[in-house]
Amino acid sequence: MAKKLVIKVTAGADAPERCSQAFTVAAVAVASGVEVSLWLTGESVWFALPGRAAEFELPHAAPLPELIDGIRAGGGAITVCTQCAARRDIEQKDLIEGAGIAGAQVFVSEIMPDDVQALVY
Repeated sequence: MAKKLVIKVTAGADAPERCSQAFTVAAVAVASGVEVSLWLTGESVWFALPGRAAEFELPHAAPLPELIDGIRAGGGAITVCTQCAARRDIEQKDLIEGAGIAGAQVFVSEIMPDDVQALVY
């Protein structure tokens, strides 16, 4: 049985290398056939809004919009933390296509099965 990979991103433009690593790992995993669930928390939630990923720049890193497109095209899930979205006045209608909003209960239910690997960046 294949493992699922759940990645929680806790940083955005405030910690660009950590942020980029999380999106890169998610995109590579999806491209490798791994089931991926990417959770955006803290400042990374901004990248679930249309056009915001294009504002992110990090030398020698893949462009964030391309990574997000790869994750979505490969069937990866993108979820924004409920509380993080609320603190930023972000609603479901504001998100890029395919992204959703969910809380800690859903995150915990995703990471607890034996066939899941969780990573936090």
